[in-house]
Amino acid sequence: MTANEYQSRAMRTLNPALNERDVLINGVMGLCGEAGEAIDLVKKHLAQGHPLEKERLAKELGDIAWYLAETATAIGYDLDTVLLMNLDKLQARYPDGFETERSLCRKSDDQGC
Repeated sequence: MTANEYQSRAMRTLNPALNERDVLINGVMGLCGEAGEAIDLVKKHLAQGHPLEKERLAKELGDIAWYLAETATAIGYDLDTVLLMNLDKLQARYPDGFETERSLCRKSDDQGC
């Protein structure tokens, strides 16, 4: 399945009563909420000695994917385009793969590097 196929199938469950503005708000708030649930699982594992609940974390990642699809839909983008845009940004930032120096001295940062 492609990202666009996922988006199309997932958005069948989008609340049709929401207007464009509300879809955007729901999408971004949902991303934040689900990311919080994911980090809580990792926090419990790292700081509280709980076993890492990998399946539960994977399900949270699925929820994050749903809200990502909703947010992309709200702004008129398909997920394939969003993902390709991100790869282009990463390629420009790290043309030879990750390098600490490039991470510390990115052109968009005002660190005087």
